[in-house]
Amino acid sequence: MNDAESEGDGVGSNGVDTRRAGGDDAEDLDVDAALAEAGFDADESVLTRRQAEVLVLREQGIRQSRIASMLGTSRANVSSVESSARQNVEKARETVAFAEALTAPVQVSVEAGTDLYDVPKQVYDACDEAGVKANRTAPELMKSVSDAAGDAIQGREVRESLLVGVTSGGRVQVRRSAE
Repeated sequence: MNDAESEGDGVGSNGVDTRRAGGDDAEDLDVDAALAEAGFDADESVLTRRQAEVLVLREQGIRQSRIASMLGTSRANVSSVESSARQNVEKARETVAFAEALTAPVQVSVEAGTDLYDVPKQVYDACDEAGVKANRTAPELMKSVSDAAGDAIQGREVRESLLVGVTSGGRVQVRRSAE
């Protein structure tokens, strides 16, 4: 703790005002502690420290205008930082999903025009061949595929080719094929 913090000015070592993060009735929030508790490591993350700070504060329900005041910047800047952070998180998720799909022992290509009701049999047959147990019933598998595929499925028809992977632990992953 530096002298300014001990004197109660509420400004942490990162320059963030840690006083009353959410307003008069909000509890004090130590951004450094919140980042540490979440396991944030700037050297290992796809997020900048500022992006992580903004996400931590937003997840605490703090408005962008209040965050802007805390960080000494504009609400527009906070909005931009938050948007970039969320895009980076989504790209990281996509990268992880791609890497997991590459290593999944079961990979089933579901061609455009396939009836969604035929997908469970295709997946279960491939799982049996690989000695892997899918952790979903047929209705759950169809719902999972439909939810993950979004508008690639219309009613019961698969409109865009999909790749359904099953990990060795039985977790089902669905990706649109990049054809």
